[in-house]
Amino acid sequence: MNISVVIPLLNEQDSLKELHHWIANVMASNGFSYEILFIDDGSTDQSWTTICNLKQEDPNVKGIRFLKNFGKSQALHAGFAQAKGDVIITMDADLQDNPEEIPELYNMITKQNFDLVSGWKKKRFDNKLTKNLPSKLFNWAARKTSGVTLNDFNCGLKAYNKNVVKNIDVNGEMHRYIPVLAKNAGFTNIGEKVVQHQARKYGETKFGIERFINGFLDLITIWFISRFGKRPMHLFGALGVIMFIVGFGFAAYLGIDKLFFNPYGRLITQRPQFYIALTTMILGSQFFIAGFLGEIILRQKNNKTRYLIKESLNLEE
Repeated sequence: MNISVVIPLLNEQDSLKELHHWIANVMASNGFSYEILFIDDGSTDQSWTTICNLKQEDPNVKGIRFLKNFGKSQALHAGFAQAKGDVIITMDADLQDNPEEIPELYNMITKQNFDLVSGWKKKRFDNKLTKNLPSKLFNWAARKTSGVTLNDFNCGLKAYNKNVVKNIDVNGEMHRYIPVLAKNAGFTNIGEKVVQHQARKYGETKFGIERFINGFLDLITIWFISRFGKRPMHLFGALGVIMFIVGFGFAAYLGIDKLFFNPYGRLITQRPQFYIALTTMILGSQFFIAGFLGEIILRQKNNKTRYLIKESLNLEE
């Protein structure tokens, strides 16, 4: 199979039929074999009914329905696990991503040997104050922190070599940082393509300004995981040892000063330096223990399921 199109969605019943026909026409005109995986992330409208009806029209349509809203990252994780294509395309369901971009994205993966190609919505139709300016700030911070030089981390339209999606773990709210996850996994040939952005035709956006706050918090998380995720002792252990040595040095100084230079002066416990030394040694010990526990936890494989599927449609068991 040439292409798997993975589409996470939440309450997009009005756009699904038009989106499906648009994708199907692009695939047919280019002679691609394909599947369309709709991942219903707990919609409360008629999105799942629409997907079931589309499956009756097109056997290439497949679907997964979550028991409740688990988030876009979990939806992509489920879609990646089921995707059978050599190239996986992700796109949003709101018709703001243009399926006409799919052939060129496919060629960049198969002919130019990119591991991942991310769309860049250079010209946007969003509100400049609430989305464009925060997005530019977020993308700048992401580039500086991760070392991945993309202009638009948030673009949902991306193409992947199948080896990428089968070897990265998209969890939490890390869908914004899939290129960073891919780079950390060793897939360094990451490209970018300017894509056409379209104004939303139906419904309202599901993302508010809070997504950028969450995005920056996730950026800190992925920076830490990238640097120290496989060796937490290198950070916490080092901090712990340094703080303990500093605290012990203060304590030794106070002891020597009391014994040899000022035996009849104030008690050590009456000096503020004593409490600084004590606190620093305690914190240093705690940091060291945190690093040690992190190493133990890291060695325990976590197989906990992060979402519950209510129904699936046209998937191979």
